[in-house]
Amino acid sequence: MIVVRVKSEVDDDEHRRLAVHWERHGHRAVTCRVGRWTLVALPDTTPLPDPATAHLVALLRSNPTVVDVVDATDAPPLVSRCATGEDTGVPVAADRVIGGGGFSLIAGPCAVEGGEQLMGLARDLAARGAGLLRGGVYKPRTSPYAFQGLGSDGLTMLRAASAATGLPVVTEVLDAAHVAAVAEQADMLQVGSRNGQNFALLKEVALTGLPVLLKRGFGCTVDEWLHSAEYVLAAGNSGVVLCERGIRTFESATRFTLDISAVPLVKRLSHLPVIVDPSHACGRRDLIIPLAAAAAAAGADGVMVDVHPCGPAALCDGAQALSPAEFGSLVTRVGQVLGRDPQRHDTPRHDTEPARRGGRLSVVNSAV
Repeated sequence: MIVVRVKSEVDDDEHRRLAVHWERHGHRAVTCRVGRWTLVALPDTTPLPDPATAHLVALLRSNPTVVDVVDATDAPPLVSRCATGEDTGVPVAADRVIGGGGFSLIAGPCAVEGGEQLMGLARDLAARGAGLLRGGVYKPRTSPYAFQGLGSDGLTMLRAASAATGLPVVTEVLDAAHVAAVAEQADMLQVGSRNGQNFALLKEVALTGLPVLLKRGFGCTVDEWLHSAEYVLAAGNSGVVLCERGIRTFESATRFTLDISAVPLVKRLSHLPVIVDPSHACGRRDLIIPLAAAAAAAGADGVMVDVHPCGPAALCDGAQALSPAEFGSLVTRVGQVLGRDPQRHDTPRHDTEPARRGGRLSVVNSAV
């Protein structure tokens, strides 16, 4: 499938004119701005060396707005590494970037339980080096009788904790009906494992313009995971961070099996950042720090972990929650593996702009 790199200074009106031109020649055009590039995928093209495709490539390369034309064969076109030829950093809020050479530490309770508890925990995590605050307010639980989260009240608590600490908020959205309300309060939207192939939700989340943390479905192949990410980029939102959180296998000693091999594999296939959630992968507090170290060694762009001030009393997944002190030990261990301080927080490059809460993308694609 052909991907065209267009000069970044080309405006949306010119993109529309190019899309109409390509459609007149029988090619759908799907556009997404990614870092310093504007990418245009032509999903109906056949792989090279097909003569018709070779002729099209020659025509495209003669266009003065085109920087390069590549044939994406190993991954979906917009998420493919060959589309950009470099890593993509995803800005979150005003002063955080996931990927692009840094190592992000995302931490917080699996479920928000109360404002005072969350505020104290957020302050502690910020002091120990966390870069983003995670907390669930709409919880997908296996049992209908388990704690389901605080909903909108939890969102208010997260926003207050963020304002007090400067930590951007990452939280999961379960239903398209909740997207607008969550997007008003969160800095990054999480699509969880159970919704990894909920394509209607992926499209709706993409249109907020906020960065999206996309967890791998526990029954999904790497190819299926990347195609889920492609749905978000095809809707015009390039701010996708992939999260490996374990897959279901025959092994029962841990909750899931962390597929650590997926980290370097996906980094080879895609330009998108890849982080690891060792908490949900193993479900055991004693394995989280070793798995976080393994993620750093494998080249991950960060980790996301559950932290609770009193894990045994947590209303959700207490067995996998680190204490704040244990989170501090994780930061130290990851730093030893990286050979540098993982607490350094990078600011976005000049060619990227963080999304603003409560917005909505204007889609210029001819086919999504």
